[in-house]
Amino acid sequence: MNNSRRVALKTTGAFATLVSLGVITQGQAQAAVDRAGFEVKTLAEALKAVGGTPANSDQVTVVAPDIAENGAVVPVGATSKLPNTTEIYLIVEKNPMPLSCGFIIPAGTAPDVQTRLKMGQSSNVIAVVKADGKLFSATKETKVTLGGCGG
Repeated sequence: MNNSRRVALKTTGAFATLVSLGVITQGQAQAAVDRAGFEVKTLAEALKAVGGTPANSDQVTVVAPDIAENGAVVPVGATSKLPNTTEIYLIVEKNPMPLSCGFIIPAGTAPDVQTRLKMGQSSNVIAVVKADGKLFSATKETKVTLGGCGG
């Protein structure tokens, strides 16, 4: 059995189990499996993959260091004060594949996400938030002293 088939079987089985236990909905499982948006190469394509060009908002905050000493492990997050926030995406503008991660925010959950990303070089980190069907964003520049994407 080749690796891609093995990974597909494991992923499908895991999501089927989560859906059957009621941990996630079928729609959330299908959204998590759609990987095409994470393979785009430019900022414009990444924004298109998440739904279009967002409006800047002071209700969205990017949580990232001003200077990251090691680009292989950069703590990044986002928070939203917008009501009805349903999705949060983190985009690293100058990464080879800018769309780094996406989070589905269930109703009644605080729209606050934290993760660690690789950054190949100093770049803008963009948080895109979907609230009430509209896109909003905030940007923060993070300087990287040691690259994490092969640099």
